[in-house]
Amino acid sequence: MTFNFSRPLSRSQFLRRSGLGLCGLLLATTVAACGGGGGDTADTGGNVLKVATEPAYPPFESEAAGGGFEGFDIDLFNAVGAAAGLEIEFQSLPFDGIIPALQSNTVDAAISAMTITGERAATVDFSRPYFKAGLAIAVEADNTDITGLQDLEGKKIAVQIGTTGADEAAKVKGAEITTFESAPLALKELSNGNADAVINDLPVTLYAIEQGGLSDLKVVGELLTEEFYGIALPKGSENLAKVNEGLGQIISDGTYAEIYRKWFAADAPTDLPESAL
Repeated sequence: MTFNFSRPLSRSQFLRRSGLGLCGLLLATTVAACGGGGGDTADTGGNVLKVATEPAYPPFESEAAGGGFEGFDIDLFNAVGAAAGLEIEFQSLPFDGIIPALQSNTVDAAISAMTITGERAATVDFSRPYFKAGLAIAVEADNTDITGLQDLEGKKIAVQIGTTGADEAAKVKGAEITTFESAPLALKELSNGNADAVINDLPVTLYAIEQGGLSDLKVVGELLTEEFYGIALPKGSENLAKVNEGLGQIISDGTYAEIYRKWFAADAPTDLPESAL
């Protein structure tokens, strides 16, 4: 079965730019997102938060045409910061380097469409969930052999490194897994005929297909998982309460719904739980 999400997720007129091809981010770049601010050391308990993100995952985070970052996650954390009285400074990091940076207190927090899992929660603290998502399978548009996870045994699967999509692909018997720095690169590998499927978060996959003009790809089957994204912080961070307070405020006052509609052209979910674990 092929999904048809054209109405709720047709975002060409709502989203600012594609951000496709944003990859290989090897140098960290710090950008002040809510005015100036100091904060020379991380996890100081002050009002400036150094926030890691990988800006290669539109529509959640990507590089803005005029510099800096843009996306759902960027707008969300800026709003959380405003509500909680925190000044936000975003810093670009590869996705698989974010948790190590939190563990070493190099950054104070991270928002990068990161799924809350028990394994991750053992090493970092998470805010309450801020987004409901799930994994989906993408294949070539003319592929009729793959309709679900059971059809991927022994196949070539492209994934983004360090993601839950990569974890799910690793469970497939006999699969040949190829990892990439970003989801658009994994989908390009599929489009070029070098992979049989991509396992990745549904919203990002649909966005990349639409904005990248990858009409030769489609999403098949049912969602493989139900996942929730959370804001990650170092273990025991005193900023966790402030972040949760700000997040709760923007959910209750309608700011969250406005940001959601801006980036997804759909009504925000009303059933976000207090905890995902």
